[in-house]
Amino acid sequence: MRYLVFIILFFLVFLLNGCKINYSFSGANISTEIKTVSVQFFPNRVTPGNGFVNPNFSQTFTDALKDKIKAQTSLDFATDMGDVNFEGEITRYEAEPLAVTGREVAELNRFTITVRVKYTNTVNPDESFDTQFSRYEDYESSQDLQSVEQDLSEKILEQITEDIFNQAFVNW
Repeated sequence: MRYLVFIILFFLVFLLNGCKINYSFSGANISTEIKTVSVQFFPNRVTPGNGFVNPNFSQTFTDALKDKIKAQTSLDFATDMGDVNFEGEITRYEAEPLAVTGREVAELNRFTITVRVKYTNTVNPDESFDTQFSRYEDYESSQDLQSVEQDLSEKILEQITEDIFNQAFVNW
């Protein structure tokens, strides 16, 4: 009887070992053929009328996207082009009045960041995309942007990197 249980367990392990299922707690569904990823520097290309240039945000965004991928996948980073590649630019970094009162004074302001991302998947080219990702956070007009910018940009950064990761790797 023990031998029968052992034989059944052996065949189950052998059978299940042959199945190529890529499981991840992040929900990522990455082909086993994809081994490397590259993330190029995202320059700040904000044009007049789309906000202002934060000189540190380009590096902050690039590093945050790399950190997100590193934390949620087992892909190796390539210095040039990986099996999948991320590149793009920051196109909007802007604060604008949102809710104007009867006295023509804004009660709320909206801080918006938009990033254009070109994702190239050399293994499955049909999964490649070139898309704008945009998120915003509202804040009281009584607050100075300089005092809330760091906190707001971190929240938006987390949301945008999550959106990019989901579109590239989760494919729901």
